[in-house]
Amino acid sequence: MNFQQGLSGLNATSKSLEVIGNNIANANTYGSKSARAEFADMYANSIGTTNNVGIGVRVAAVAQQFTQGSLLATNNAMDVAINGEGFFQLKASSGDLLYSRNGQFKVDSAGFIVNGQNQRLQGYSADQQGTIQTGVRTDLQFPPAGLPPHATDGVSIELNFDSRSDATMPTPPIGQTYSIDLNDATTYNNATSVRTYDAKGQPVDVAFYFQKSAKDTWNVYAAVGSTELKDASGVGKPIIEGLKFDSTGLNPQVPDATSATGYKPLQAFELPEIPGGSVNAAIAGVKFNMDKVTQYGATFSVTDVTQTGNAPGQLTSLTIEDNGFINARYTNGLSRKAGQLELANFRNPQGLRSVGGNAWINSPQAGEAVSGVPGSGTLGVLQSGALEESNVDMTGELVSMITAQRLYQANAQTIKTQDSIMQTLVSLR
Repeated sequence: MNFQQGLSGLNATSKSLEVIGNNIANANTYGSKSARAEFADMYANSIGTTNNVGIGVRVAAVAQQFTQGSLLATNNAMDVAINGEGFFQLKASSGDLLYSRNGQFKVDSAGFIVNGQNQRLQGYSADQQGTIQTGVRTDLQFPPAGLPPHATDGVSIELNFDSRSDATMPTPPIGQTYSIDLNDATTYNNATSVRTYDAKGQPVDVAFYFQKSAKDTWNVYAAVGSTELKDASGVGKPIIEGLKFDSTGLNPQVPDATSATGYKPLQAFELPEIPGGSVNAAIAGVKFNMDKVTQYGATFSVTDVTQTGNAPGQLTSLTIEDNGFINARYTNGLSRKAGQLELANFRNPQGLRSVGGNAWINSPQAGEAVSGVPGSGTLGVLQSGALEESNVDMTGELVSMITAQRLYQANAQTIKTQDSIMQTLVSLR
């Protein structure tokens, strides 16, 4: 026996206690991962013998354990937890790409999503229409300005005409095939309205009137106030005249003199110009579509109305979906995708090198980063309004501390015993 074994044991156990102490210190650090000291025995090089005795122990590695931590709800929309594998990607001021499981984010004065160290979260940006620009990772930044106004250029209505309704069209004037009085509800069956927007985002309500002219046949009128929409010649008439259905209440068709059957399927078409008023500007070039209209023996009902315009709006709130989409909500009631988070994973996460601040940096031992959107491949999904707690098992760490303390005492005892033996040898006469 010599002092080498006991001394190496003291050093290794001391290192183990340092690791345990660091785990306990970070038990409340979000996104932190526990570590463990891994030991290896040591032997002196020898040839031709199998009876050599080890010369102690060494710390082979301090390996971090990337098991899932518990998720804690915080009700803060900018807090994000990863449920599963993967890491957030952060751009440091030095340009280095860091990886973290800590999802405590905020928005800085320039609109960038950053963590407590002002490192910028990475992902895909979105254009003004909310289309995600996938494939190009960049610093995620929220729109610095509000949502600009957009003039309506499309209106779509999905509805059902009641096939049991009576015809309501008055006798048309001589030379006309249609007639309606917008101020007389007995001259049409049903009506609905759609709010459209001019180029400045100012609202213009367009009313649509539906009039049954004969069996399975309908006329559709449009008006602003009491003024019918008129064609280029200034004539007010139905925007759809003679809309006809088959015996099943489907396949809406309109008259077409060029067709062999005299009809063609109802398709989207351009509305006459929506007139302006004392404040609102005129709106031209609006495509109108109601090709999903039906005529069943059921009450008249409008099941869907959409239009493409909007008033201006200011950013009010942000939400992050489980697939990483960042939705920005505005005062005009609209929402747009403002970006999408990108996660990264590694073949060997334990090969990552810790750089502090709840972050790691890549190393050759970890392998190349495999990036993608949350929920794809082996990547986990996100949970907004939550954080991942440290995976430190406090009970296990305290038990490990007791064990390490006993090991330290035992190694110290081997040194004491060796000292006693040497004292005996020195005392020989």
